[in-house]
Amino acid sequence: MTEERAVAIETTAPAAGVEPARGLGARLVAAARKPAVLRSVGAILAGSLLYLSFPPHTCWYVAPIGIALLTLVVRGARRLRAAFGYGLLAGLGFFLPLLPWTGIYVGPAPWLALSLACAVYVGLFGLLARFVGALPGWPLWVAAVWSLTEWGRSVFPFGGFPWGRLAFGQADGWYLPLAAIVGAPGVSFAVASTGTLLAALVLRLRGPDGQRARPDRSWWRDRARGVAVAVTLVAVLPITGLLLGSTLPAAGDGDRTITVAAIQGSVPRLGLDFNAQRRAVLDNHVRRTLQLADDVRAGRAKQPDIVIWPENSSDIDPLRNADAADELTTASRAIGAPILVGAVLVNRELSDSGVPTDTNSVIVWNGAAGPQERHDKKIIQPFGEYLPLRGFFRLFSSYADRAGYFVPGHGNGVVHATSWQGGEPVAVGVATCYEVAFDRAFEESVRSGAELLAVPTNNATFGNSDMTYQQLAMSRVRAVEHGRSVVVAATTGVSAIIGPDGTVRQQTGKFTPAALVDQVALRHADTVATDLGPWPEWLLCGVAGIAIGAAAIRRRTTAG
Repeated sequence: MTEERAVAIETTAPAAGVEPARGLGARLVAAARKPAVLRSVGAILAGSLLYLSFPPHTCWYVAPIGIALLTLVVRGARRLRAAFGYGLLAGLGFFLPLLPWTGIYVGPAPWLALSLACAVYVGLFGLLARFVGALPGWPLWVAAVWSLTEWGRSVFPFGGFPWGRLAFGQADGWYLPLAAIVGAPGVSFAVASTGTLLAALVLRLRGPDGQRARPDRSWWRDRARGVAVAVTLVAVLPITGLLLGSTLPAAGDGDRTITVAAIQGSVPRLGLDFNAQRRAVLDNHVRRTLQLADDVRAGRAKQPDIVIWPENSSDIDPLRNADAADELTTASRAIGAPILVGAVLVNRELSDSGVPTDTNSVIVWNGAAGPQERHDKKIIQPFGEYLPLRGFFRLFSSYADRAGYFVPGHGNGVVHATSWQGGEPVAVGVATCYEVAFDRAFEESVRSGAELLAVPTNNATFGNSDMTYQQLAMSRVRAVEHGRSVVVAATTGVSAIIGPDGTVRQQTGKFTPAALVDQVALRHADTVATDLGPWPEWLLCGVAGIAIGAAAIRRRTTAG
């Protein structure tokens, strides 16, 4: 060997104990293989799968897979805070693509803030799932923890935000019929428990610590027995829901049948300046109702017994403005039926800022007799219809002054309308827009005698977004939950008529005037879910609390 070559070898060889330098690509590959990075990617993927189960994608079957993946990720976390972090990532992977409509006209800040707030609850699920995961029978306790965190998000802060419940992604799936027995919270638990059982099946297939035992005959026999049990448990809830589907009432099953119409008048333009168009919006709904009246007289449509208009279809207070009242009377007389009108009423009371307060109402307008009963929206939307801590949030956004000054109403959510063709008054349960996301809205109205449910909604302020399809799915869940037909009337779509089994009988497109007319059965019989009310959710939260307490005792005993 020449002296020059020996020197070259010596200078290029790495020193003892020193790792040779690697390229950027190699370092990135090595970093990606680290367990924390893999778990982070898995958590985001889990949240994305939950999102894909929601409209407009309706891949309902991936929701249990998302829960299973998230459960496996947080079970592998070394510390509770790491499990919280993985859950938070999953929550962001879920809510960020689910809720962009919340910032469509006000910028990304509200969307990001709301998504983060919701993701914190998924983070809490990750922490608590890791905490109770060592208990015997852990799939049940982990699923109950999901129910606990969903309940928490539905009540706090500012009255809660139930949007994104697992149940609301199941309108096209096998789990939907379970809503008639255990309500929306029970459907969420069924999806979550299927996911946690699926995670247990994966762990069973892997064996202890991912290591296969010696594959002798007894090993295969024990493994087959365990897998068979796990597969059965995973399949039992969705199959039960599928079988229950045949027991749901059909569209024509009920005490009597009436004809209902839903009017979608549309708006001149989308955006937050919706109220500036209020006269044009009212005119649009009057015009479309008069067109339907022409169709009825020509025999092209059936005579409706009740007509339902959307939320904000008359943002001109018809109780204070004679012109608006005259238009409603003209429309009701022409169609020959009472109209449930979504109207904004101006109150005498002033807000703390000295601004008149408003009430978001649905009024039964009955021809020349004028206004009859009304439902004042009880669950109003924070940061939209009112702004909590207005002075504080004004410091961060000029949009704070554009939030409304609405005040919540009272009552049981039921209005009565009598067909001009005769017969008994129809008891209509009303959940206006945002209210349909809350269990208590329709639960109270059905217990108070509602035979038919209505969801008047205004989606004009959310543009061409997925929000309307997500809300439609909620209405379908509510139909099955209470065994009632549901009429959705939206300003810009999607309006729909839904049977008591959750099927969409008729549906409009977006951004075009339309009218839906269909026969629906009125029902008095209550479902098991209506009778049970909030008890299934309270029970699941109690089970989660007991599991958390047991895990805390076990941890303290082990540490001692």
